[in-house]
Amino acid sequence: MSVSKLVQIKVLHTLIWGFFVFMIFYTVYTGLFNKVNLLTWIAIGFVFLESLTLIIFKWYCPLTIVARKYSDSDRENFDIYLPNWIAKHNKTIFSIIFLFGLVLVLYRTFFQS
Repeated sequence: MSVSKLVQIKVLHTLIWGFFVFMIFYTVYTGLFNKVNLLTWIAIGFVFLESLTLIIFKWYCPLTIVARKYSDSDRENFDIYLPNWIAKHNKTIFSIIFLFGLVLVLYRTFFQS
């Protein structure tokens, strides 16, 4: 097992995760406070691309697949610096938050005068 490689993957994975969490909460923020703009739609696009990536890789992040080469751990957070419970429920938690934000953005864009 290469600890150095696994640490590099975990750092990268955590940074990318943080980027997507920011995109999700930015979507919610702009929907809540009626500040929908081009960046909102770019954030939504990034989240959709991430969702497509997860679908293609059977609900696994590609970095998880790479990290598996360097660890035999069965913990949910073996490949990312998150508490185990967040790593385990990550997709459910942030999908719900994103869908809430998306509904707000769509409402503000198409139904609010």
